[in-house]
Amino acid sequence: MDAIELPSDDVRDMLRDSLRGFLGGHWNADSVRRGAAPGEITAIWSMLVGQGVATLGSNPAEGGLREVSVVLGELGRAACPAPMWSAALTNFALAASPSAAAIDLLQAVHAGSARATFSFGTLDPDLGSGDIEVTGDRATGLLRFVEAAGSCTHLLVATARSTLGIVALNGPGVEVSPTRAMGAWGFCEARLNMAPVTSIALHHGVLDDLLLKGKLALAARAHGAARRGFELATEYARERQQFGQPIGKFQAIQHKLANGLIALEGVRLILDHAASLHDRDHDDWRYFVNCAVTFASSALRHVSLETHHTFGAIGYADEHEAPLHFRRVHLDMIALGGLQHAKRGVASDLFDPRSAGLPENDLGPAGNRLREGVRQWLEQNWSSDRKAEFDRKPFAKREFDADFARDVGRTGWIGLGWPAEFGGQARSPLEQIALMETMERAEAPRFGAAIQANALMMFGTVEQQRRYLPELLSGEAMHGMGYSEPQAGSDLAALRTSAVRDSDHWVINGQKIWTTTWWGKYMFLAARTDRGAKPHAGISMFIVPMNAEGITIRPATTMYDGSFANIFYDNVRIPLENLVGEVNGGWKVLTGALAFERGLVGGGIVLKVAHAFEQLRRHVMARDDAGAALADDPIVRDRMATLAAEIEVGRLLMMHCAELAANGATPPEYGAISKVFSSELMERFGEAALDILGMRAALSEQMPGAIDNGRFEQNLRHSLMWVISIGTNEIQRSLIAQRALGLPR
Repeated sequence: MDAIELPSDDVRDMLRDSLRGFLGGHWNADSVRRGAAPGEITAIWSMLVGQGVATLGSNPAEGGLREVSVVLGELGRAACPAPMWSAALTNFALAASPSAAAIDLLQAVHAGSARATFSFGTLDPDLGSGDIEVTGDRATGLLRFVEAAGSCTHLLVATARSTLGIVALNGPGVEVSPTRAMGAWGFCEARLNMAPVTSIALHHGVLDDLLLKGKLALAARAHGAARRGFELATEYARERQQFGQPIGKFQAIQHKLANGLIALEGVRLILDHAASLHDRDHDDWRYFVNCAVTFASSALRHVSLETHHTFGAIGYADEHEAPLHFRRVHLDMIALGGLQHAKRGVASDLFDPRSAGLPENDLGPAGNRLREGVRQWLEQNWSSDRKAEFDRKPFAKREFDADFARDVGRTGWIGLGWPAEFGGQARSPLEQIALMETMERAEAPRFGAAIQANALMMFGTVEQQRRYLPELLSGEAMHGMGYSEPQAGSDLAALRTSAVRDSDHWVINGQKIWTTTWWGKYMFLAARTDRGAKPHAGISMFIVPMNAEGITIRPATTMYDGSFANIFYDNVRIPLENLVGEVNGGWKVLTGALAFERGLVGGGIVLKVAHAFEQLRRHVMARDDAGAALADDPIVRDRMATLAAEIEVGRLLMMHCAELAANGATPPEYGAISKVFSSELMERFGEAALDILGMRAALSEQMPGAIDNGRFEQNLRHSLMWVISIGTNEIQRSLIAQRALGLPR
């Protein structure tokens, strides 16, 4: 498969744009509302055949599962019931068959002279979908939920584990009747009574794989429908006036729609990833299909429900477009065993005795090489007695290790992503993920101050860059961030700490709270320099040496066994050259640094969750003296499968942020999407771990009998910090709604 040149992203984008325009001009969703007549479906399918979609799936070089997913997504968006799903499955199933009947049917489907509808029959995980029996060359039985059978000429149905039957729908012993599901027409029942059938033998496993492809393709169609409904709701929220203003200005609506976008982006990424792995014949494609369906099943249905909540009563008027998409989403996501069948597939992969656990992300040749290089370095520099001694310390003492930071400094990795002009290695974002991931797996202490370094490189003077960056690069200095205040947490524009110029110094007065790196050499501090300016316009950024006179530090213990401090600045004098950026231009410096941080933080959090998941998986798989394991419990398997799927979505959001950064910069709203999703996933994981492991998992560090020295309960307590810090997730949702969805401020 690697030798085959697959269609590029540009080709897929062109296919998507072309189909969207075509369907916009040739299909009316009103046809579905009243029950599209067979002739209407036949007509639109004939036109789509002319667009070349009928061959997708028969030759990977011309279009594989990714391209099939694009087409089905657009059909879902347009509420068009053309039989593309069945055509694609026909192509996937029969493309390699030497059978004359298979070859003839494929040629007719590609030419548009035959229209196939597909049923998994015997293999359908939903027992309510019916079944048939084949005796010789005759088939008898009932198949429910057969798509668009009234407009098709042939039925393909799985009759055994490796056998497909072809039935002519206009032949003897075949009765097709429309059926209503979710209040809509579109499915048919096919009743066979000794109907002639041509059997096609397939290789072992082909139909099992075809079932997974069918599930992913349905999820792609549901995603298209959910996305269209969501976009309609977003447009409505911008325009609909209530209480004298657009409802899109209400925080409840903004956050509802922000949640929808987070879910839709997660579904989009994991569907595309799973299809891409399939088309490249990657070993993990089946696992990712099940993860994609697991996540999409819940996410898309929830988005669809929230779409209607946004519309209110107008959305359940039957003449509205939104109900069409609601039905499509639910029908597609419960088909073929739906959520539970997909979860069982994920759990089967995770708990197979041969399983290596969560797959490693492919970080490209350079990223993969660096990951291995960091592993080897850690084996030599962070193992054995040194690591064991560090691990014996309380969590509060494990955040930072000065000697380790200097050791990492000698590798140059602190400046892995820095431009070469500042002494960095100018490595790609994927290589930076490789470093983060490997350090997290080794449970190494933190090092560097990436946000402050980035701010200095973007806004600092040449003198500042020469003075401070080498210290950061070598691991010799840490910089804290002095942003939050008693009256200005997430609302940083309300900060009151002042900086007043006095001759050749700035004099700083005020209080900062919740400062985590209070023990660092410097503080990257925001202060107000113009009280008469608008809130965002009167702020400046400073580097404050923490040994300056007038600084009082009052450390406090956090609920997660870490520490932060309340810091008081009383007439603290710093030189004029410690100003970073322009006077009163600090908002640009501050928000630029935060945007950079959020793009990193989402990835950092999900890597923590992935590592903790592997620790939990080992406990779940461990067998006691009687041979029993938690992995035998179907409820535990279900919960773990859900978490695994969400972790894969979180990792893909991280990877997408890296791709955006490689092409320029990660938009703040996308960094916020990653941060919100991953931090709340960390909360869900923490709760699930305690549920699964029980009371012993609640024992804290250094308590007799504590599991992994209290790791799991500490993870849960620590998760709250990630949800709240760097701008609470509520603030992030407002940012997503306003920046990504264009809702009013």
